[in-house]
Amino acid sequence: MQSNNVVLITTISLIIIFSPFFAKLLKLPTTPIEIILGSVFGYFGFIHEEHLFEIVAKLGFLYLMFIAGTEINLKNVIKTPAYIMRKVLLYTLILYSLSIALTLYLNLGKIFIVLLPLISVGLIATLAREYGKTPWLALSMTAGGIGEVISIGFLTITSAALQSGFGLVLFQSIMALILFSLFMFVLFHLIQLLFWWFPEVSILLMPHKDTKEQDIRLSMGIFFLLLGAMLYLHLELAFGAFLAGIFIPTFFEHKHELPEKLASYGFGFLIPMFFIHIGTLFNLEALGMEGLLLKAFMIAITMISIRLMASLVFIKQIGFIDSILMGLSHSMPLTLLIAMATLAYDANSIDVLHYYAFILAALFQVISVMIIIKLLNIYKIKKLDKNQSLV
Repeated sequence: MQSNNVVLITTISLIIIFSPFFAKLLKLPTTPIEIILGSVFGYFGFIHEEHLFEIVAKLGFLYLMFIAGTEINLKNVIKTPAYIMRKVLLYTLILYSLSIALTLYLNLGKIFIVLLPLISVGLIATLAREYGKTPWLALSMTAGGIGEVISIGFLTITSAALQSGFGLVLFQSIMALILFSLFMFVLFHLIQLLFWWFPEVSILLMPHKDTKEQDIRLSMGIFFLLLGAMLYLHLELAFGAFLAGIFIPTFFEHKHELPEKLASYGFGFLIPMFFIHIGTLFNLEALGMEGLLLKAFMIAITMISIRLMASLVFIKQIGFIDSILMGLSHSMPLTLLIAMATLAYDANSIDVLHYYAFILAALFQVISVMIIIKLLNIYKIKKLDKNQSLV
């Protein structure tokens, strides 16, 4: 047992160390490389199920959601022009309408209505590190934040419905989610009012000259406090982690370097652990199942297509290519899709073939979408350079 754990730790360490080198060599983002290596080494037995590994991987996912939250300044979101917010809501409405229409037309299970339009901003944080704060990524994060709240709401409600049926537990979960959302809304406003009247409080909590890492300590404190609140209320932990991240840029704007400090630690250790673990969830032997590859491909294409169609509502604001890039950035709901598919499979709402199809589709989306975004971004830069040279 001890020797197996040594192999596990060594393998994970080597993947974390060498993934960036493979990514550079293959000219791919690091995230899909970590997922693929996790799957391959898991298949050959170098990575096995270990409780501590699962806990660290789960923490990595929550930390990724936390980092995604740090990309959103709530004050700036509130200042977003009304016409943009209307477009964001229209985008979300189109996404869910297409999901309902396709599910009913193709006679799929009702669970597909929730699965197909899921949005997660976790991987958008990895795009922000690679491409910077471009207009399409800023809009993607705003629209994605709203979409993720809706997705997590559906995840919480669907989870309760699948586990307990349409009864008292489901009603309690819905009420807990609504009341917590209202509480956080009031809390944000109270803290904003406090810092407006007493701006020195934010400096006291996170001083400019910080020799005791108070900024990191407070950030981690907020992170774990909200996770504790989610656990107590039996709500989705990712929602709490995401809200915790929003606290940082919203109320401590003077600490411009803090999100970068937090992200450096996460992307260097915790977050790769999560992606490696995601890779191990897919059993390579399942590739031999009849019809699996076709189903996974169709699910991935459907999920990407409905987002691209919905994203066209932003053409006037950011242009055609940036609209496509924004739609693609929402086409990687890796964690929420796998979490929801697992819940549906455990509740017998989908069979094992569809379960593996959703996992494979989630992996396919991450790999293909990140490659397409990279190619589109290169094309966009070349086109811009060409236009500037003509001028």
